[in-house]
Amino acid sequence: MNAPLGGLPPLVALCGAHWRLEAPVVAVAWSRRGGPAAFAMGDGGVVFARPPTRPGGQGAPGLVRMEAHAGACLALAADPAGGFVSGGDDGRLLHLDPAAGAASAPAVLADHRGEWLDHVAVGARGLRACASGRRVWLHGPGSEAVLELASGVTALAFDPAGGRLAIAGHGGVELWSAADGARRRLEAPGYHRALAWSPDGRYLASGMQENALCCWRLGDGQRHLFEGYPGQPRALGFAARGHLLASNGGPRVVSWDLDHPRPASTRSESGYPGRVPVSALAWHPSRALLAAGYHNGAVLLCRPGSDQHLFVQGSGAGPVTALAWAADGAALALGTQHGELAVVAIPAQILSMARAA
Repeated sequence: MNAPLGGLPPLVALCGAHWRLEAPVVAVAWSRRGGPAAFAMGDGGVVFARPPTRPGGQGAPGLVRMEAHAGACLALAADPAGGFVSGGDDGRLLHLDPAAGAASAPAVLADHRGEWLDHVAVGARGLRACASGRRVWLHGPGSEAVLELASGVTALAFDPAGGRLAIAGHGGVELWSAADGARRRLEAPGYHRALAWSPDGRYLASGMQENALCCWRLGDGQRHLFEGYPGQPRALGFAARGHLLASNGGPRVVSWDLDHPRPASTRSESGYPGRVPVSALAWHPSRALLAAGYHNGAVLLCRPGSDQHLFVQGSGAGPVTALAWAADGAALALGTQHGELAVVAIPAQILSMARAA
């Protein structure tokens, strides 16, 4: 799996910048306002990087590191208002502004001393959520709340409009309304470990410990269960138009068409037909193009339902733990468990080969 398609070198060598640090990459996110990518690191720091402006990785500014958490950084999300929000095992919820420079200290949004903030989410309306154990804290303009859950929280995700927060745990997913604080329970037996909203807010999907994927159509509450995965689908996401749902859970990316009358009959697979499990994925924000990361460090681009692929990075860098596209879709950021991180400017010629999603 190390040899790129057609004998060409991987894109990271042609149009990317690459670094290796001492700590694992926990998460990555891009600024919502055209700024850098932020990498949450296992040693508590957050590193900012921008893609190169010239071929061969030339023109890429150096890394900027901001000291954030006293222990490990556990979660990271882009803030629609600018900058990033992170949670750590020091119990602090922080706001980081890359424009402030490495010497600046992050702003402390909340200090839940003694808690491990495993999950954070930021909504379009300015709400920030963080979770530890069975508790979720909500912080925002004129709004502070604490939610107690029946089981440990395993994932948080605001809907695209920022009005609903999805909270995953055992036995289903709970929806909290920012408008009135109402809570709605979406029941489904099993242990739900990951969440993804469709861009139009019609669908909510969860990856389950039972090697299955569950998806709700929220308008009428219809639920679909997609089974047959060899492993847990922990990385999942929707295409830009909202009807295609993709996930890992095996050696290839699996996609489902939720607008089909029988979604469970629409399974398709993408990418390299090998045996190495997919560990991360990310949809392009406007095109039918997926970035897939693997347990051996490889990263490739593929189209849903196609074997065709193009390598962004070859194998050998350790399991890929984080992938994210820039908001304009012109660059991809990736990170691995072994501390490898890269930002790659994706050529327009490649993007033009993928139809609009």
